[in-house]
Amino acid sequence: MAAALIRVSASPGEVRVAVLEDDRLVAAAVERPARPDAVGDLLRARVAAVAPAMAGAFLALPDGLTGFLPDSENGLPNRARLEEGRLLGVRVTRAAQGGKGPRLTARLDAAESAAVAAAPPGAPRLVRRGPDAVLRIAAAHPGVPVEVDGAPLAGRLRAALGRDRVALLTHPAFDDALEAEFDELAGPAVALPKGGRLLIHPTPALTAIDVDAGAAAGDRDPAAPLRLNRDAAGEVARQIRLRELSGPILVDFAGLTQKRRAVLLEPLREALAADPMRPRLLGLTGLGFAEIVRPRRHPPLHEVLGWPVSPLTHGLAALRRVAREAAARPGRPLSLRASPAVLAALQGLPGALDECRDMIGAMPVLVPDPMLPPGREQIEEANR
Repeated sequence: MAAALIRVSASPGEVRVAVLEDDRLVAAAVERPARPDAVGDLLRARVAAVAPAMAGAFLALPDGLTGFLPDSENGLPNRARLEEGRLLGVRVTRAAQGGKGPRLTARLDAAESAAVAAAPPGAPRLVRRGPDAVLRIAAAHPGVPVEVDGAPLAGRLRAALGRDRVALLTHPAFDDALEAEFDELAGPAVALPKGGRLLIHPTPALTAIDVDAGAAAGDRDPAAPLRLNRDAAGEVARQIRLRELSGPILVDFAGLTQKRRAVLLEPLREALAADPMRPRLLGLTGLGFAEIVRPRRHPPLHEVLGWPVSPLTHGLAALRRVAREAAARPGRPLSLRASPAVLAALQGLPGALDECRDMIGAMPVLVPDPMLPPGREQIEEANR
């Protein structure tokens, strides 16, 4: 049985989670606690509009948001129809996507119904937050040890998971190798161990994954393309899970006829079977692409990080570096020189700079530099 471990990196404005099996990354999450994805949130909502043509209803949620409740999830006895203006308890089952609100269910258990009933009456309101990424992943991997490098988070996790399961580290939870893997997850290219690479391109309609043989395309061994693509099939499944890709996914294998590509469906199906979201492999399209559909629950990683990587993501990475520099050189005031867009993004994320101040003992001096593009942030010793 594989040795499993959950590592949690807590840094200003962000929590990153890695699940390792025999030191291999098998699941990942990046969460900004100030902007949760709302999945699992328990809410009181108001029916804003019934939409028979869409087999559901739009519900007004707190903060002016709107969610969609399918008829199959309205929870009313005898399939009774909802009426506009009605208040009811709902839970978020799928994160918002592309301007569309979250998906909801009104099928609540007794404890959830009681919590909604006990909430103050009136307008739509948040009754209870759903589990954050760490607790969600810990629940999906029962008994797996959790190592975390932030004392406040470690205390909260010990209260929820038990003291014996959670270890507080005195060093960063992510070593250089794991940091490099998370950096790779933010970009489109994934190197394959035996040559070649995957190129991953999300679009609003689907995600395209291209297997690029690279230098391996010149191999004179006629069996080489099939070996390359078999290896790629396993990595395709792993990247889909790590990146939380969802919806239609098309895979273009390298250098094979459509007939030979059919041989790859079984290894791809076997690799996808380890994914708890149960993606479906539909077969080959007319153009020879392997077609996969994976349910959406949480936002894919590229929506969290930005595609290309957003100024906020660059800024939070810079705050991690500030925290490490401060730990290595305690007592020395530090400044963060960065693009104005990066600094504005950090200032717009509630709590991020305050967490950095609390972590290092002083607020870093923010120095806007229009000549520095996002991703080229500089950590300097501040002038006293």
